[in-house]
This record gives sequence, C-alpha cells and structure tokens, in this order.
Amino acid sequence: MQQAARIGAYIIKQKLMGRKRYPLVLMLEPLFRCNLACAGCGKIDYPDEILNRRLSVDECLKAVDECGAPVVSIPGGEPLLHKEIGEVVAGIVARKKYVYLCTNALLLKKKLELFTPSQFLTFSVHLDGLREEHDKAVCQDGVFDRAVDAIKYARDKGFRVNINCTVFDGHDAERLAEFFDFATDLGVEGVTISPGYAYERAADQEHFLSRERTKNLFRDVLRMGRGRKWKFSQSGMFLDFLAGNQSFECTPWGNPTRNVFGWQRPCYLLGEGYVGSFAELMEETDWDSYGTGRYEKCADCMVHCGYEPTAANESMAHPLRALWVRLRGVRTEGPMAPEIDLSKARPAEYVFDTNVSDFLSAAHADSGDDGAAGQRAGAREDAA
Repeated sequence: MQQAARIGAYIIKQKLMGRKRYPLVLMLEPLFRCNLACAGCGKIDYPDEILNRRLSVDECLKAVDECGAPVVSIPGGEPLLHKEIGEVVAGIVARKKYVYLCTNALLLKKKLELFTPSQFLTFSVHLDGLREEHDKAVCQDGVFDRAVDAIKYARDKGFRVNINCTVFDGHDAERLAEFFDFATDLGVEGVTISPGYAYERAADQEHFLSRERTKNLFRDVLRMGRGRKWKFSQSGMFLDFLAGNQSFECTPWGNPTRNVFGWQRPCYLLGEGYVGSFAELMEETDWDSYGTGRYEKCADCMVHCGYEPTAANESMAHPLRALWVRLRGVRTEGPMAPEIDLSKARPAEYVFDTNVSDFLSAAHADSGDDGAAGQRAGAREDAA
C-alpha cells in the first residue's frame, strides 16, 4: 500500500507539473548475458563482444538519477551474473526507489548474501507455469524445482519475492489456474503476468499469443479465479485490459530502457535506435510512430511494460472506474471492447543487424583494441 501510494503521488506530481510524458518504471539492463538459453528470448542473440559487456555501477546509478522513475526493474540477461549487482541494488535502494530484480533464480541462493532485506527490494523470479511448462519454456529440465527452492529460501531470509510469469500460446487455462493456486500457496507477494512478445530475433516465433487469443485465454483463466485468493502485482485495470474490456493504447515511454547500447528507442521490447541520454530519448523519439495500430511490429503486443503505465494513468484519471473494476472483478463474459484498427500501421523496419554493427564499430573506434579487452574481462567475470 505504501508503494502504491508513493507511485500515485508521483503521478499526481507529474500531472500538476503539466508533463505529458513521464516514466513510471526504469528498465535497467546491466547486461544481456544469461545462464539459460530460452527459445522465446530475444535478449541473448548477440555476438560475444556485446554479451560480455556490462554497465558499471556508476552508469547504472546515473541512469536511475537521469530517469527519476519511482520503480527500477533490473532484467537482463541474468542480473545475478553481474559481479557488482549488489552495489547497484544498494545504490538504488539508498535512493528509496523500488527495485525489482528479475532473475531465473539459479544463482539466487549463492548470491543472496550480497543483498539486505528491504521494503524497496523485491526479487522477481521467472516462472512461466508449473514444472512441465516452465522447464519447456527455458529449454532445460530441473530449473523449476531450483527456482521454487530459491524462492522459499529468499522468502525465509526476509526478502520480498514475487513471480514473473510470461504466458505463451499453447498455455492451458486450467493449468494456468493450477499455477496461480501453486503461487498463492508458495507465499509470494504476487504474480506479474504478461503475454509473451514476439522478439524478432527469438529462436521460437511460433508460440507467441495474438491479441485475440490473449483476451480469450485471460477471460478463461480469470473466470476460474473467482473465489480464489490469487494475488497479482498489476492493477485491476491492466487485468481488465488483458480480458478484452479496455481499448488501451500503449505508453512506450512509461518503461524506458537503459542497456549496454544506451537509452533504447522506443521501448524495452523494440530496439530501433539508441541515444546517449534520457532527455534525448524523451524529446527526440517520434512516439507517434509506435504502438499497436501504428507500427506492424506492435500488432499483437499486450505486454505489461507498455500497457501497465496506461492502466495506471487511467486509474488516476478515472478512479471510480478503477474502483468499480476492483470491487466487481474483471468481467469475463459479454462483448469485448473494440479492437484497434491495424490496417494503417506502417511496415516493420528490420534494423537489428545495423544497430549491432554500428555499435560495434563505434566501440572499436573508441577503444582502439577491437573490443578484445572487453571480451576478456567479460569472459573472466562469467567464469567467476
């Protein structure tokens, strides 16, 4: 409740200051390297020279100060591979920002001594369903059991823990309901749930949900949840959107991303250019060129990092509507809200390879050593 109140106060302050665009969550990616190779992930498809790069503690904290968002999410890659991740988190907590460290939990028990329990720190552990579904999603057996064990360990040590669940096509509604029952019994604070997004470089492009399938699946699941004590980390308005009851447009600047390339344009899910500062990102990005109905790549996206900021703003602008959803619950029957027209969306531009080559060229020119030192340093860090 304290966290929600602080975020609400932050939004009110931005409104009073007349700001049209402002961030809610900083997506801080200190590295892309991971100790898993999930088929649905588009974050690990880089050459080693980039996978071996890390943001320094100073770069991370500068990004937090530049952005000013009240919440900082630390995804990856796997953040616990970063040898200075304890210092990064401590610096953010000292600024009284709410930190969600996203992890597959394979290293969590080993690295937990680097952290101190705090109301400002939550470990967000990836579990994409029950054992069969999760181990299939991460392409490795035994990961589910190790993650659950780490969740219990961290929770018993006094840390805040939630679950981050990505839902892919083929998920069965009854199995998802069983998973939410399991998460409730596990004692986590809540579940952050979101439909998967089809990263253009992900190895598996066949199992991402379309918007229509997303809405029908969430209606089926949430219908089963009535009377159960499921806890979600998102607003009721966002869940109402997933169930097809709200015609939201995404807010891509709500969750800006800082990673080893710089400030990523336009959002966490699409990397179509990078700038050197947060101010450049906000002021020079053509925001009207992105979003469902505007850009082909965004057609099926209903992911929380784009639409939860919209839901938060709608909740502040229409509190009675948000309260009604909270009291009534998400509607799972009847007509759905009108869908966004996709016919006028501009064609997709595939710029991944160009971005990578431009970044490497600039890095080589700056270092004068073709990145060899960075590769060696990254390799030593991963070995450690």
